[in-house]
Amino acid sequence: MRQVGTGRRVVLAGLAVAAAGRGALAQTASWAPTRQVRIICPFPPGGAADLLSRALAEEIAGPLGQAVVVENRAGAGGSIGTEAAIRAPADGHTLVMGSTGPNAMNPALFNLPFDPARDLAPVTMVATVASILVVHPAVPAQTLPELLALVRARPGQLSYASAGNGSSIHLFMEQLKALAGVDIAHVPYRGGGPAMVDVIAGRVAMMFDTIPTAMPHVRDGRVRVLAVSTAIRHPTLPQVPTVAEAGVPGFEAVGFYGLLVPLGTPEPAVTRINQEVAAALAQPAFRARLESIGVDPAASTPAEFAAFVARDRARWTRLVRDAGIRPD
Repeated sequence: MRQVGTGRRVVLAGLAVAAAGRGALAQTASWAPTRQVRIICPFPPGGAADLLSRALAEEIAGPLGQAVVVENRAGAGGSIGTEAAIRAPADGHTLVMGSTGPNAMNPALFNLPFDPARDLAPVTMVATVASILVVHPAVPAQTLPELLALVRARPGQLSYASAGNGSSIHLFMEQLKALAGVDIAHVPYRGGGPAMVDVIAGRVAMMFDTIPTAMPHVRDGRVRVLAVSTAIRHPTLPQVPTVAEAGVPGFEAVGFYGLLVPLGTPEPAVTRINQEVAAALAQPAFRARLESIGVDPAASTPAEFAAFVARDRARWTRLVRDAGIRPD
């Protein structure tokens, strides 16, 4: 299994939980769904969150004894789908695929009518995902130090694309700007796909994007990768340095994905779903499937997931405050 930066401790803890296997877990289960279960994915089809949600739904449907469907409720950086989950019946039949943007970043950026930390209950971490910094091939920088030198020589003239205000790849770049002390203009888009289209076209110079969505463009030569966002090099790109290695000490930005349920969902339902996800993530074939879409499996207990999200949210809240970031 691949391990990256912050997610490593969660991966190991989750695998310890899963080691008992499905048979032992079934003996402790005291809840079963009585109808179809849905996973709300608060992002459009085709992205990492969607692919992960669908893979997980397929894997746990059999053990749960009910169909598990994915419902895409995209918009507002993940907030629309998150709110839909919060307002769903708290009976174990609705889950939401939480992630870094809606659960750890958006609360620091927007005046939301809800608080995901207060209104949702954690079930389990599912995966972490690394990002890479890519530039259009015409950008005259072959390394991150060269890019930073170029930006310093032309402050505010180069731009970066993001999937929208409050998205993970927005604040990842803002963290880089803050630590490196550089000025790069932000151009937000309605999703990572349109953002990458304009980087490929050369209308925007650069962006962070997740490995699963960016790598096809790297392989085709449409963009050039300069650095990975993790604390240690990623197995997918062992030749590419981390941002910290490349001259920005202290930089680390790893996205997470995990399941949450509406607050008040019965504990037996949370326990059962956690157990089935942990058992799925212990299966080599399923781990390989997740790794094939570019995410790193990372099971956890509900308490471990809650603590992880709390730490991540505190970190991004500090960045938003200290850098004076405001939605455009």
